[in-house]
Amino acid sequence: MQYLLIICHDAAFAPTPALVAEIGAWVRDMEGRGILKHGNPLRPPAEATTVRVRGGKRLVGKGPFSQSREKMAAYGLIECASPHEAIDVAASHPMARAATIEVRPVWSDLPRMAA
Repeated sequence: MQYLLIICHDAAFAPTPALVAEIGAWVRDMEGRGILKHGNPLRPPAEATTVRVRGGKRLVGKGPFSQSREKMAAYGLIECASPHEAIDVAASHPMARAATIEVRPVWSDLPRMAA
């Protein structure tokens, strides 16, 4: 089953060179084991654009859709045999010590949707 790791931190967070190196090693390890399928850091929330269509009218806004203290900073798509394995993978991510990682199952039993 696939899971999305949603990595969030607050505005005060600044990665150290050591943390960046640890993340790189984690990525290489998880890719080598066939667990990490894709992932990337995200640009800052101020660069986000929010799109909604309501009543047939397109509404476009600047910034993130949520005004929370923690902002989405990166994501990873992983494939694991169980929710417990996905949690173990998330806990092994170096960002788990510096931020928050939400582990969300991907809804894979729905008909395939076009992007």
